[in-house]
Amino acid sequence: MATPEGVTLEVTLAGVGSRFGAGLIDQLLRSAVLLALVIPAALIGDSRDTPAGVLLALLFVALFLVQFAYDVLFETLGAGRTPGKRWMGLRVVKAGGGPVGFVTSALRNILRIVDALPGFYLVGMLCVLFTRNNQRLGDLAAGTIVVRERTQRTAVPQPRPPSPNPVGEDGSLWDVSAISVEDLATVRRFLDRRETLAPEARERLAYQMATRLGPKVVGPPRQWQPESFLEYLVAAKAARG
Repeated sequence: MATPEGVTLEVTLAGVGSRFGAGLIDQLLRSAVLLALVIPAALIGDSRDTPAGVLLALLFVALFLVQFAYDVLFETLGAGRTPGKRWMGLRVVKAGGGPVGFVTSALRNILRIVDALPGFYLVGMLCVLFTRNNQRLGDLAAGTIVVRERTQRTAVPQPRPPSPNPVGEDGSLWDVSAISVEDLATVRRFLDRRETLAPEARERLAYQMATRLGPKVVGPPRQWQPESFLEYLVAAKAARG
């Protein structure tokens, strides 16, 4: 995927098998929650002579809320991961790599009603199989994708506490004359929007930009943390005027 920073971010898309596994785990958890609600409701109804129609209506409301709110709640607050997705190493992100918000998650999940037709998520599975980015209808409408999280982080130099100023090991300012205006603008865009990115996308972008721009800079310590390097690069460029 192409990011606003002009860096191509490579991710591994989740397939039908892993998504089905995550969905199965989530459905089992939903069923457990529903069971925990149905049994007390049935006991209360029997003991208080609650009309069957009222009890049935309440159960239908509870069913809708659990089926719908479960995914929206976890995807919004859990960085795109429901318990099932976390177990399977999956995450929902926007097509540009950013985290999903409430509206985005609500849109992709309300369309599960269509994706589940005519049964066993047949429509959704066919869409995942035949769309370019393994997207079901809900993903296409919301502009989201489901990606695999890396099980092993990209090897980077071990960080050490960053210097308070952008200075090299000899005490002089970094030589950033080879950093172009376009390079600097790219770094600034990333730093401005990094808090809105999913953690994995943020880490990969920082690493890719630091790796690409590192050879152009003279003076930084041999061991650095990618985001710290980018911050100090901007500071060094500002100090150089």
